[in-house]
Amino acid sequence: LCRGSPSGVLCADWHLIRDRTLCVCVLVETGFQSSLHPVPKECLSSFLAQRPDSLSLAVAKPDLWTSSGDGEVKLRMGESGFASETPLTVDQMFKTAVERFGSYTALGWKEGEQTKTINYQEYYQACHTAAKSFLKLGLERYHGVGILGFNSAEWFISDIAAILAGGFAVGIYTTNSPDACQYVAENCKANIIVVENHKQLQKILQVNKLPHLKAIIQYKDALKEKRPNLYTWAEFMELGRDEPDTKLDDIIAIQKPNQCCTLIYTSGTTGQPKGVMLSHDNLTWTAFAVGRYVRLAEATKSQEIVVSYLPLSHIAAQMVDIWVTMKVGGATYFAQPDALKGSLVNTMREVRPTAFMGVPRVWEKMQEKMKSVGAKSSTVRRKVAVWAKGVGLQTNLSKMNQTPMNYRLAKKLVFKKVRKALGLDRCTKCYTGAAPITKDTLEFFLSLDIPVYELYGMSESTGPHTISLPDAFRLTSVGKLIPGCETKINNPDEEGNGEICFWGRHVFMGYLNQADKTEDALDAEGWLHSGDLGKHDDNGFLFITGRIKELIITAGGENIPPVPIEDAVKEAVPLVSNAMLIGDKRKFLAMLLTIKCQVNGDTGAPEDELMPEAIELCRKLGSNATRVSEIAGGRDPVIHAAIQEGINRVNEKATSNAQRIQKWTILNQDFSIPGGELGPTMKLKRPVVMKMYKEQVENFYKEVVTPSTPDNSMPPK
Repeated sequence: LCRGSPSGVLCADWHLIRDRTLCVCVLVETGFQSSLHPVPKECLSSFLAQRPDSLSLAVAKPDLWTSSGDGEVKLRMGESGFASETPLTVDQMFKTAVERFGSYTALGWKEGEQTKTINYQEYYQACHTAAKSFLKLGLERYHGVGILGFNSAEWFISDIAAILAGGFAVGIYTTNSPDACQYVAENCKANIIVVENHKQLQKILQVNKLPHLKAIIQYKDALKEKRPNLYTWAEFMELGRDEPDTKLDDIIAIQKPNQCCTLIYTSGTTGQPKGVMLSHDNLTWTAFAVGRYVRLAEATKSQEIVVSYLPLSHIAAQMVDIWVTMKVGGATYFAQPDALKGSLVNTMREVRPTAFMGVPRVWEKMQEKMKSVGAKSSTVRRKVAVWAKGVGLQTNLSKMNQTPMNYRLAKKLVFKKVRKALGLDRCTKCYTGAAPITKDTLEFFLSLDIPVYELYGMSESTGPHTISLPDAFRLTSVGKLIPGCETKINNPDEEGNGEICFWGRHVFMGYLNQADKTEDALDAEGWLHSGDLGKHDDNGFLFITGRIKELIITAGGENIPPVPIEDAVKEAVPLVSNAMLIGDKRKFLAMLLTIKCQVNGDTGAPEDELMPEAIELCRKLGSNATRVSEIAGGRDPVIHAAIQEGINRVNEKATSNAQRIQKWTILNQDFSIPGGELGPTMKLKRPVVMKMYKEQVENFYKEVVTPSTPDNSMPPK
C-alpha cells in the first residue's frame, strides 16, 4: 500500500515499504477501503506476520509459474505415491536430518594432510550462525547471496544460510569473467557475494555497477588488502555468533515450500543466462524422490559417501552433493580445487565413495588415462585385460541369471584391481549426466564391470527427470521416469520421436523477471518443454535422439540430429576428441574435428602436444606425429587418410545421402572451457564454435563437393 494512494488500493511498488509498522498504519488509517471488503483490524497483525514482504489478496490464487522473485506457485501435488509427499521447506528438511542423523559426519575436507569433519548438528549450527551474519550485513528478503568459488564447507554453509535468512542462494561459475559475474549479481540483486580467494575477489572488485551489494566475504586465504565491508570467513561468522535468534527464527517461520529459495543461472549457448527459480519444494521433494528411487541407504543403516567436485553453480552437483545427501544423512567429502586437473582420483581412493556422479568428460578422461596406462603394460597383462573386458562386457550386456566361472575369474584378476585404483571399490552407484555420453565410453566401463547409469534432466527440472537403475538399465538410454513425475512426447513422428516434456513437483517456478522466456518454456497446461527430442521403447526406457535447437535442417529440407553422427565419428576415429557437424541451411554436411591433446594443468587450456594414447594410435597407423600442429589442416597424409577411412565407414551407415559427411577439417586446437567452445558442463556451444571458426566453415562451401574432390573422396553408397 502507498500513502500516495488515499483510498488504500493496491500499489505496484508497495513491497518497497520496508517498515512493517508503517504498512500496518497505512492499512489501519485507510481502513483498507478498496473495491474489496474492508479488512478487519484484528486480522492485520496476523496477516502481516505471515507475509511481511508480500501481499496476496484472498481472491488471487498462485499459478503454476511466476517470474517474480517474491511470487508463489501452485505445487503439482498428486493424490498418492511420491507426488503426495508432504511439502517441506529447506529448514524443515534440514532439522529433520539433524534430529535423525545429528552425530553422523555431514562434511569432510583435507587441511594439509589432516582430514577435518563436522557432523549434522554442527553443520546446522554453522548455517544458522551464518544466516544471522547475513542478516546483520543487511541481506534483504528475496535478494541474492552470490557464491563464487570451488566446492567447500563454506560454499555449502553460505548456500543454506542464504536460504534460511530469506534470500536467494546463487552459485556463480568460477570460470565467469568479471562482466558475467556482474550480470548475475545485478540480476539477482545480490546484497552479499562470497568469494573463494583473491583471484575471484578481483572479478567482483573490477565491477563498477552493483547497486545492491553491501558486503563481500572471502572464505580461503588471508586478505591481501583491507577494504570496507570486506570480511574473512572468521570475521563473517563472528558477526552472527552472539546475535539473538529471534529475527532469523521469524524469517524461517514465514517461509513456504512454494516460494523461491535458489537461483540456478543456465550457462546458455546464446544470450545472457536466465535465472532459474527453484522453490523449497523443488529442492526438498526432488531430494526425497531421487533418494528413494535410487535406493540410497539412510545413515542409520549404512552411510552413503559422495565426493563433491563438480561446479556447484550447476543443479546436478547441488542436488547430489547437498540435498539428496542431506535427505539420507550421507557424508560429503570435498575434492581439491585441481580435481579435474588430475587430483580427483587421489581423493576418490582416500574417500572411497558409495555413489559417484561424473559428467561425460570425467568418464572420458578416466577412460583415456586407463588406455594410456594399459598401452604401457606388458604383453601378458594386456592380453589378460583384453580377455577380462570381453567377459565383463558380455556378462553385463546379457544380464545372465547365473554368473559364469570366467566372470568370477575376471573379477578377481582385473575388475577388483581397476575399481580399487579408481577409488570405486565400494561404489555401487556410478552416474553420468548434464551432457551426452558416447556408447564407446559406456561400453568401456561396462567391460570393466563398472556400469555407468545415465540420468537426464535440466536446471528447470531441479536436476533429474529420468534415471537408470541396476535392474532397469539399457545401454544409451537415460533410464526410466522418477515416480511422481510424468513425461509427454509432444508431436511424435512415425518413429515415436518428439519433444520431451516434463511434469512434476521438480518443475521450476519460472525465470526470474523473464515472463516471456518462462511462457516459452512452460505451455498453457504447465508442461515444461525441454527442447530435446526423444522416444520411449516398449519397456518405458527413454532415449534422447537430438535437440530441437541443434537440429540441422539442410537446404534440401532434411532434418538431421547432429549428435549421433558426431558420436559415430568419434567411435570410428579414436584419435578425435571433439566433432561438430555443420550443414544448417547448406547443401551438404561438413564437420569440424579436433585431436586428443594434453591439457594445461593450471589453465585447463588445450596444448599442442598429443595425449599418450593419441601418440600410440599414430604409431599404429604409421605416423610419427607427436603434436596437433603436425596433423591439423591435413599436414599428415597418413592420419588424413585414416580419418577419411573412418568417416567413410560412418557414411556407409547413413540412412540417406543427405546424412553423409562430405567435407571435414582438423582444427589447430581442441575445444575447451577457457577457449569458449565448451560450457561449464562440457556441453558444446555450437553458435560460439560457428562464429569462432567461420572462415573454416565458409571454406567448406566455396565449391560444391563432387565424388572427384581430391581431399575427401566419397565412397560409393
